[in-house]
Order: sequence, then C-alpha cells, then structure tokens
Amino acid sequence: MAGARILTSPEGMLRMKVKLLSFTPDALTLLLRTKNTRLRALSEDPASWTDERRAENLAYMRDTIKSSWEFVDYVFEVEGVTRAFTHQYVRTRTGSYAQESQRASDVSENGVLRPESVDPFVGQWDPLMKEIISTYKDLLEAGVPAQDARGLLPTNVLTSITAKFNLRTLHEMAKVRLCTRTQGEYQEVFRKMRAAVISVHPWTETFGFLEPACVADGVCAFPRYGKTECPVYFPELDRTEARKVAAERYWSQRYESRPELRASEKK
Repeated sequence: MAGARILTSPEGMLRMKVKLLSFTPDALTLLLRTKNTRLRALSEDPASWTDERRAENLAYMRDTIKSSWEFVDYVFEVEGVTRAFTHQYVRTRTGSYAQESQRASDVSENGVLRPESVDPFVGQWDPLMKEIISTYKDLLEAGVPAQDARGLLPTNVLTSITAKFNLRTLHEMAKVRLCTRTQGEYQEVFRKMRAAVISVHPWTETFGFLEPACVADGVCAFPRYGKTECPVYFPELDRTEARKVAAERYWSQRYESRPELRASEKK
C-alpha cells in the first residue's frame, strides 16, 4: 500500500503537462489561400501580401464560413491527467487520439488525483485509493490479466493521451471547454493548449480564434447556467457589451461550477 501515490489538486495541476508536438507550418498563409480558393480569387500568393492585407482578410475569416480552418492541424501530448478528464476529452468527435493503455500496461505507479472538494474526507479517500491500487497490484502479480484487473481502477487514476485537432475543432472546443461551467481540470488543460497554439500562431489570440463563447460571441454556451451561476456572463447586456464585460472578467479570475445531482438521481 505504501507504493500508491495520491496527489492533491494543486500537485496534480503542477504535474500536468501539455506539449504541442506538431502543427501546420505557415498556417496563416494556408488559411488565406484556401479561403481565396473558395472565393475564386487566388490571383496571387497570400504569402506576398502586406501585413495589413493579411490582417484584414484574417479578420474577415474569423466571422465567416469556417471550412478553411480545417486545413490547419495541431497535435498535443497531454500527461498527468485523470481518466475522468480523458473520458470527456475523447467525446470531441472530430479529433484523433492515442491513449495510454490500461489493457496492456501496469498503471499502478501512475498516481491518483484527489479533488480539492474531497479534502475534508481525506481520511476515507486516501486509505481506500491505496487499498484499491494495492489490490490491483496483487491481482497483476497473481497473473490476472491487466484487462481484467483494471476494472478496479478509480476514474481519477492518472494517464496520458495524444490528440490531434484542427483549428475549427479547437475553436468550437474553446467555446465550451474554457467556459466556467467546465470542470477545472479540463479548463486548465485547454488553457495550456490555447497557450501552446498562441506561442506558434499569435494571430489566433489577436483575432480571437480560441475564446469561451461569451468572449467570442457575447452569448452563453449554456444559457440556463449563464443566467443563474456564471460570474462572467451578463444576459441583460447586448452582445457587444457582453463580450467586453466577459473578456474582462473571464481572464481575471478562475471559477469552476459544481453541478448538483438532478432531483430524480438523489437517494
């Protein structure tokens, strides 16, 4: 049992790593070229355009048909995250994924994340997690196949995953996964993904390609939540003003909602 590693939320955030493994080179020129191909206006190479003209066309592209965005890809390596997170992550249908296997790997040393809200119950949580991991190791040593022993593993066991998304998918993910309604771990992963993209393609920040819905469009991605709990969005404001307020508030604070069980699910 001594080998089981329990990480607190702050420790988990520090150990979490997001690395941009690859990305489409000269993506801006590619975006402009594909957009102009669609408009039958490719009389010259966008790479030769002035910065002002490129910016003007990019601003237009930000608010028009997004098919061109699908030509720009990003591949991320994400480590030190929970299986609870990756269960949500892979629900993005237009991504490609390669995840650490629990069927062919011994994950007993990966660690388990203890959420901050569970801290008052550490006396119950930690011993149980250690007992689970200890029993998992015993099963493996006894010859039980990993694919069967993994049934014991908690959802918060740590894992790693590699994922590929195009810019259009990232744009849509940002609207909901940067939202304060999203669980904190996912918010943190996506903030790191966003920062990695901006580091190689700063125009994605300049022109607001990767923003939560309230900042991007001045509307809430989850209206019922926005009207009752969100500290960022103000539905009584018009969209222009709502975008300004949301931008100021969102990037100056951290917030994570805590949805309650539906009444029918409470025992």
